[in-house]
Parts: sequence; C-alpha cells; structure tokens
Amino acid sequence: MLTKRFVVLGAIAILPAFAQVPSAPLKTGTTQPAAPRYHAPMRGLVDYKNGTVTTGNWSGYAVTGTGFTRAVGSWTVPALMCTSGTEYAVFWVGIDGYSDETVEQTGTEGVCSGTTATYSAWYEYCCSEPIITITGMTVKPGDKMLAAIIYNTGTSEFTVEIKDDTTGQTFSKTKSFPSAQRTSAEFIAEAPSEGDTILPLADYGTVLFGKDNTGLGGCTAEDSTASGVIGAFPAADIEQIIMEKKNVMESIPSSLSSDGSSFSVTWAAQ
Repeated sequence: MLTKRFVVLGAIAILPAFAQVPSAPLKTGTTQPAAPRYHAPMRGLVDYKNGTVTTGNWSGYAVTGTGFTRAVGSWTVPALMCTSGTEYAVFWVGIDGYSDETVEQTGTEGVCSGTTATYSAWYEYCCSEPIITITGMTVKPGDKMLAAIIYNTGTSEFTVEIKDDTTGQTFSKTKSFPSAQRTSAEFIAEAPSEGDTILPLADYGTVLFGKDNTGLGGCTAEDSTASGVIGAFPAADIEQIIMEKKNVMESIPSSLSSDGSSFSVTWAAQ
C-alpha cells in the first residue's frame, strides 16, 4: 500500500493571493449550464484503515473533521492524451463529499472527443445543480490555477473563487447551501458522473498540486480544530485516495512532498 509523509507547518498563507486580484465574477460570458454531468461525492469508498482509501471516482487527498470553513489549493492544468471516444478528467478543490452527499467545489475540466481535447473552468454546488461552466474564463494546458472554497461564518453561504494565474482571469460565486455538513476538504482528480454512472477517465498523464509544483499557494484547509497545509492535520484525519475500478488502479496520488501541501496524481488506467 502507498505510504505518506507528513510535515507540520504553519497556518494558511495562500488566501492573500486572492486579495491581490479582483474577485468579482467575470463580466463577459459569465456562466451557463453545461451537460447534465456532476462532479459527484465520493463513490464506492473502501477504507484500508492505514491512511489510504480507494474509490471509483476520486483520487488525491482529503482531510476530515468538523466545521470546515475553507479549502484552498493550486494545480497545473495537464494536457489530455486523446485517442478515441469521449472521456473526461476533472481537477478541483472543495469542501464536503468525502462522507456526505454534497460538495461545494470549483476547478478545471478536460474533455476528449475522439482525438480532440477541450478545457474549461467550472464551479458546482453538488448536487443541487449540474456543472456550471465559467464561459468567460479560457483554460489551456500548462495554466496554473488557484482555487478557494470559503464558508461565510454565521450564514449558510459558501463562496467559490478560482483564478487562472497564467492569464490573470478570476471568477467568484456566493450561494446559500444550508444542507452542507462541512465534514471534509478535498484536493482531487476525478472521473465525473452522469447519474449513478462514473464516466470514462481520460489519460491526463500527471497533474501537479501545491506550492512545490506550481509556485502558488499550497493545499490548505481550516476546520474547527486545525488549520494549515494537509500535513498539519492529525494523521488520522488525512486520507490518500486512489481511484480504482474492478480491482484495477486508474489514478494514483504520490506521497506528500516535504512542505506538507504538495503532491502529484498520475493516470494509470489501461
């Protein structure tokens, strides 16, 4: 089974990066509903009780706890290797979905149609709505993304923020979501779903998360008892997530790097 390294670091330092850029929604294009696809909560969890779990649709890292108020992370958009058919690869930061049926999230998606790949940014308050594509934001492979999910304390509102640091484009959206449990924060590569069906995962090679890999903020979170990088949380609350279908690993995260917030996830499906 895969192993992990944890380094305890200080409190969250990434959020000021958002303060340096406008956080208002893009004024041209804004948003539109995409196809009826969802970036769904975790499906088919198998917990090995050693800090690793397998699931049918997620890979990456989650931290669990109570009363999460923020999750922040960065990644570099990978280029898809498309050959035939329709396949998907999604990368995001979110709160919830590990042990409940809602997710407040934002990220990027790549879609293979035959040999052609298209890329987009999106947000979703799953599953009260399908994926909402941010049509005013242009995304391409190699772009460095920075995303945050912030719970507005004393309300039922969550704000999602995403920035393409390569182009400078930003987007934010605030929505009331009273059913959220706030029991986890995640940094994920995903195969999205249509209903109960997990869609085919595109070959994305390797996606790089966190400060060591992007030069932007690390992957951090805050709940009622802990805050900071992934590695700052108690070891019992950190889960390394492997995507596996029919006993075949499809997407595999690395161990955390020495800063406690960075890692890679590698496509392994054949």
